[in-house]
Amino acid sequence: MTTAIAAFDRLRLASLASADRLRDFVPLFARLVVGLVFTLSGFGKLQHLEKVVEYFRSLGIPAAELQAPFAAGTELVCGVLLLAGLATRLAAVPLIVVMLVALKTAFGAELGAAGGPLEFANTLFGLAEFLYVVLLAGLVIGGAGRWSLDRAFCARRG
Repeated sequence: MTTAIAAFDRLRLASLASADRLRDFVPLFARLVVGLVFTLSGFGKLQHLEKVVEYFRSLGIPAAELQAPFAAGTELVCGVLLLAGLATRLAAVPLIVVMLVALKTAFGAELGAAGGPLEFANTLFGLAEFLYVVLLAGLVIGGAGRWSLDRAFCARRG
């Protein structure tokens, strides 16, 4: 029995050491995935701005002709910043706001129709926009990680 416990403990310690070596990949992958999504989304919206303005109007967003290019530009610029890992915490905040607005305007009716808290949570947690908010909040809290321009600039300043 003691041998089995010791073997389990060695396995646990080896697993923790392996996980610790992979820790720096988490913010890197989060930045690359979310940054690419927002960069492409913002670029696409700017390429088809009239359609985006009409969609924003259909959602009842006020001043859609101002909000659409603002949201598109925010997605593009902040997405590129995330990809580079530059001003990551600052860039993630406006993207969180954009996603919260999207959740309220595009999915408010669907979320409001949920039949109770469990169905609401199930619907909310299944939306990509909410998952982006979670990943972006992780970047705000944890930062860009080792492989980022944020880290490179901080290392130079000492």
